Amino acid sequence: MKICPAHLPLLFCLSVAIAQQPQQANSTQPQTKLAPIAESITVTTTLEPLPLAESDRAVNLISPRDQPLVSNSVVDLLRQDPSLNLQARAANGVQADLSLRGTTFEQSLILLNGLRINDPETGHLNLDLPIPLDAVTRVDILHGSGSTFYGSDAIGGAVNLLTQSPAPGLAIVASAGAGSFYSIEQHLRASYTRGPIAEQLTGSRDTSDGFIPDRNYSSNALASETWLTLKPGTTDILLAASDRPYGANLFYGPYDSWERTKGWFASIQQQLGQRTAASYGYRRHSDLFVLFADQPQIYENNHITTSYEAALRRADNLTPNATLSYGLEADGDSIRSNSLGKHARNQGAGYANLSLRALGRFSLSLGARDEVLSSNGNVFSPSVATAYTLTHTIRLRASAGHGFRLPTYVDLYYADPTTIGNPNLKPESSWSYEAGLDWTPNNGRLTLTATTFRLQQKDTIDYSKLSLATPALTFAEPYQAVNIQNLNITGAETTLRLRLTQTQNLQFSYSGAHAASPPANLISEYAYNYAAQNAIFAWSGQLPGRLGHQINAHTQVNVIQRTQHTAYPLSDIDLSRNTGRIRPYLRLLDLSNTGYQEIPQVPMQGRTILAGTEFNWTTLHH
Repeated sequence: MKICPAHLPLLFCLSVAIAQQPQQANSTQPQTKLAPIAESITVTTTLEPLPLAESDRAVNLISPRDQPLVSNSVVDLLRQDPSLNLQARAANGVQADLSLRGTTFEQSLILLNGLRINDPETGHLNLDLPIPLDAVTRVDILHGSGSTFYGSDAIGGAVNLLTQSPAPGLAIVASAGAGSFYSIEQHLRASYTRGPIAEQLTGSRDTSDGFIPDRNYSSNALASETWLTLKPGTTDILLAASDRPYGANLFYGPYDSWERTKGWFASIQQQLGQRTAASYGYRRHSDLFVLFADQPQIYENNHITTSYEAALRRADNLTPNATLSYGLEADGDSIRSNSLGKHARNQGAGYANLSLRALGRFSLSLGARDEVLSSNGNVFSPSVATAYTLTHTIRLRASAGHGFRLPTYVDLYYADPTTIGNPNLKPESSWSYEAGLDWTPNNGRLTLTATTFRLQQKDTIDYSKLSLATPALTFAEPYQAVNIQNLNITGAETTLRLRLTQTQNLQFSYSGAHAASPPANLISEYAYNYAAQNAIFAWSGQLPGRLGHQINAHTQVNVIQRTQHTAYPLSDIDLSRNTGRIRPYLRLLDLSNTGYQEIPQVPMQGRTILAGTEFNWTTLHH
């Protein structure tokens, strides 16, 4: 497919891409009245500083179990949110970066059951997740600053991966498939619940020979989670590990590089009655990088990071319409590296949030967090969010909050011929503002959300160099980590969801962000390379016809435009059987075979076809 010219509007490009998708035949069956569908929230053992689903903020909730076999990794699942900028170097979550609302990949926080799993070495590894997608039951995505609730890194927002105790009985869900580029995928979820004990084991293995030399990968993850429901409350024990070796050709320059990352994660969460929970998480991560795969002795980096977090959280219902959430947290991280040296740091924090609901037509949330740093004093992060019910179908909301981010160890201490860190970097800080509306007509078939936002940053960390008069000198000059000022981002996001029938749903989403151009003569590596526009058209449901009700179908078209680049479309189609123990599936990715780069100079693979079968066996106990 021809790439959209830069002078054409992104929405026009999207309409062209949609027009090229297969059209559904008009149904001759009589229309029936649609009953409203009530949305339900999954209950987990996590006690959040603020339940995002009940907040007055811009929040998106995604449930992987509601759309089985559509995505093969958490990274692919997150592409359903246009405010998320996913920048991958390979398929299946290998070396993928995530950012929200035009921020950099290090300004978004990743959580697992409310515990931080950001990597302190570098934000490039924040999506090197220790658990398979099969273990995740819900993903909460907070748009905008979340430092009041979660601390460092949540300048652009936060993504919280949540797990849930399985239903009573025995369940085994296993799948295997193969496809283009000698890809092989194998997934397993086995669970057993009886009485007060529940256990779930999940595993995934995804491999490929790569679409060009030295781009092969093997992405492996395994997790075990146990729930014990006894007095004084549920105990949740999670153990997870991952191993991802991959060819890194062109990842960091024109080199046949090789890399291998390993991750280990363990957590325990204990409910202490209905209103209090204690949690502890430990993460260890290793990153082995070889610049020349056939000559490792020339240049090799070996980094090992460890991090921990402990939290005691409580929520008290002061009145039927007022909840006070508060708690204490402590976390720390360290690194041992042949190139970065040995370093460690610790933080402690206290937070409180007062949520007032149903104040007539108003609701209000007031929050504050004070973070005490082992080396940089303290950071105070307040926030406020409010909403007003204008009519029974229209709700207005607004919020403001402070965010901050501590430099990673790469930001501070890294050094090679092309990139130099800076131990004198200041922590980033920001103020985030947003206003929006939610419209839900009476029949429940249509929902519309729209939000405008403004992010004002101070001491943003970027890798930059000066544009010199001689191009050869410019190329030779290394990028250096620096604090830049006045990087302010303005944007808007909207999502329209329409329930066509009881089994068919339509979604159109759009997000746009804009920042002023970089200062004169400054070449920016990250801060100004964001997704300026991202539009999504998606349809999901069951195919028409007598046997169509057994087939789940999903099609999605993304049109993405990055700063200083032309827009490009990506279109996918997924088909799977939804009944029986044997459930074949077909996944068609990048149907237009678009040549594109999510990270400059790192090409992504084109059209991909994957097919396989899922075995689904469940025995319920009541």
